[in-house]
Amino acid sequence: MKKAYFFVVLTAFLFGTMEVACKAAGNQLDPFQLTFLRFAIGGLLLLPFAVAELRRSHIRLSWKDFLILAGVGTLGIPISMVFFQLGVMTSNAATASVLISINPLFTMVFAHFLTEEKMTRQKIYVLLIAMVGLVFMIKPWNLQEGNTVAGVIFMLLAAIFFGLYTVAGKLSVQKMGIMAQTSISFILGSLVLFIIIVVTGKPVLAGVGDNLLLVLYVGIFVTGLGYFSYFMAIKLADATTGSFAFFLKPAIAPVMAVIFLRETILWNTYVGIGLILLASYMNIKYQRKENEIKKRLEHQGH
Repeated sequence: MKKAYFFVVLTAFLFGTMEVACKAAGNQLDPFQLTFLRFAIGGLLLLPFAVAELRRSHIRLSWKDFLILAGVGTLGIPISMVFFQLGVMTSNAATASVLISINPLFTMVFAHFLTEEKMTRQKIYVLLIAMVGLVFMIKPWNLQEGNTVAGVIFMLLAAIFFGLYTVAGKLSVQKMGIMAQTSISFILGSLVLFIIIVVTGKPVLAGVGDNLLLVLYVGIFVTGLGYFSYFMAIKLADATTGSFAFFLKPAIAPVMAVIFLRETILWNTYVGIGLILLASYMNIKYQRKENEIKKRLEHQGH
């Protein structure tokens, strides 16, 4: 269990540096270009582990599976993560990091309509607390310097589509495993984004040489190692324990933004972060309780 928590903290740290690194790199590179490079590198790094997972489970993917993964990847990369990068560039990194961290709440809503995981009274409480936290975080009546209306909208769209990506992934992950699904959907989603980049005439490699260290950091460490450590936490414990990384991320990212980008954290940001952390904790707690009930019912069924 100690190893699991090591990977949770490592994931939270790597994901916590994501907005700062993406903002720094995004100042020099096109948002579509950086998103493509980041997920192409991350997906390829995860691929050997994905292949090993498929071989262990004796699973052969069909063309239909690849089409499903391409659809899942399109939701995740050229849609959600492009909105994410646009949001990072048009808002403060601290705000962006907290807004993207609410994606599990949108996952709950989509899961209610698309899966058997229905909304409960407790989940509605979590959603309401998070929404109040969002209002304080954004402070729409007087936006903090560095935040824009467009940036907030982009980040909310990123969180919404990532929630949809997660639910779509849940529907296919049971056959192929989480590592294989993530790696292949990242690669296929990056290919779709590459086609968009070529068609629209956006740069692919221009400027990468001057920002190589940042590109490698967001590709190898934030995306590749970040997701690998997240999966290791799940493997050594469970999905609920792994999700603690997203609980810690909103606390880590603003600190990184203050240190590296000299951003200012105002009172409303602290209130917003506190409420969203509370909502995340409650969500994890309810998930754990639901998982325990499911396991007990399955055990009784046997």
